[in-house]
Amino acid sequence: MEHSYTQRRERARTRLRKQGADAAIAYPGPNLQYFTGFRGEPVDRFHALYVPAEGDAVLVSPNGYLSQARAYADVENFHAVDGNDPDAVAAAIESRLPSSPDEVLLDDGAVAALAGPLYERLGTDVVGSAMPLFTSMRRRKDEAEIEALKRSAAVADAVSEEIRALGSDAVGMTEAELATEIRAKMHARGAKGVSFDVVVGAGPNSADPALRHSDRPVRAGEPVVVDFGCFLDGYASDQTRMVVYEGDPPDGFEDAYDATVEALDAGVEAVEPGTTAGDVDAAARNTLEEHGLADRFIHGTGHGVGLASHEELAIAEGESTELEPGMVFSIEPGVYFEGEWGVRVEDLVVVTDDGVERLNSSPRTWRPL
Repeated sequence: MEHSYTQRRERARTRLRKQGADAAIAYPGPNLQYFTGFRGEPVDRFHALYVPAEGDAVLVSPNGYLSQARAYADVENFHAVDGNDPDAVAAAIESRLPSSPDEVLLDDGAVAALAGPLYERLGTDVVGSAMPLFTSMRRRKDEAEIEALKRSAAVADAVSEEIRALGSDAVGMTEAELATEIRAKMHARGAKGVSFDVVVGAGPNSADPALRHSDRPVRAGEPVVVDFGCFLDGYASDQTRMVVYEGDPPDGFEDAYDATVEALDAGVEAVEPGTTAGDVDAAARNTLEEHGLADRFIHGTGHGVGLASHEELAIAEGESTELEPGMVFSIEPGVYFEGEWGVRVEDLVVVTDDGVERLNSSPRTWRPL
C-alpha cells in the first residue's frame, strides 16, 4: 500500500486554515518524510517544505541537491536556490508568503542556521511552532503506515528469535559483540539502519534501563535484556526480550519475569479507543503492585513509535491523552534490582476501531530456543 503524501498535505492545509495560520514549514527529518517521503539530511542540507494554507506545497532545495530531492520527494513543486545557503531558503519562503503574514509555523527540528534567517525576516511575533500540528497528525497512523510498522516489527521478531537461538554460543560474548550481531542480523533482513542504539545488558547491567551495552561478557545463568529495533520502509520497530543462556536464572527471577509479562498483557488488554494513556500505564503498574513490585518499576510504560522510535505519545502515569484508532505505541513494563538483575519485556501495539492489535509475535519467554 502506497503512502498518500498529497492527502497528508491537504489535511495540514485544512488545519492551518482552521487555526488562522498562513503556512507550515517542515525541515529534513521525520516531518519532511511524513509529508513527502523524503527524509533529507537534517544537519547541513537546507531543504524546507513550504505548506501554505492556500495553494500548493513547494519543496525549497539547494540547487546542488535538487536532483536528490526530485528523486525521492513526492511533491509536484520545487524551488531551487543557489548554493546551500539557509538565508536563500528563508528568502524563498518569505517570497511566497502574504505581504503581512499572521502566523508561520516552523518545524522545531529546524537547525539554528535555517531558523535564524526565518526569525530575522518574519519576526518572532509571526513565527510559531509547527510541532503541535505535526505531532497531532503523525500520532494517528494511516493504513500504509501501520503496514510499514508491521514489516519493521517482523524484522525485530525474526532477529529476536535468532539471538535467542544462539544458546551456549552467546556465553562469553561481550554485550557489545552481541549488539553488533543484532545489528548485522537486522541489516541482513533488509533493515536500513537501527532505530536506536542496540541495548544489551547482562547480569547486573540488565538492572540499568539507561545502559546501552558494554564490554562485559555474557555469563551462563544470568538474565540478559535485549532491546532493539530497526528502520524498514522508513518506519521504526522497538522490541525488548529477555534471555538466559545456559544454566538456571537467579532466585526470584522467574517470578519477577512472569509478573512483568502479566503486566505487559494487562497493559495491552486495557487498550481501546477512548481510554487514556494513563489508564494503560495504570493497568501495567497495578499488576506489578499486586506482586509487590511496583516500586521496582521506575519508568513510564511506553511511548509512541512511527517514523521515529520515540514519538510524542507518552504512556505514563496520569497522562490524559485519549487513545484513538491508528495510534501506535510501546508497552514495556520492567522491574529492576540494582546491582543484581532486571526484567523488561516490550511489544508494540496499534489501537484499532474496537480494541488493540499487537505488532510483535516473537515468543515472550526468557528460555533460549
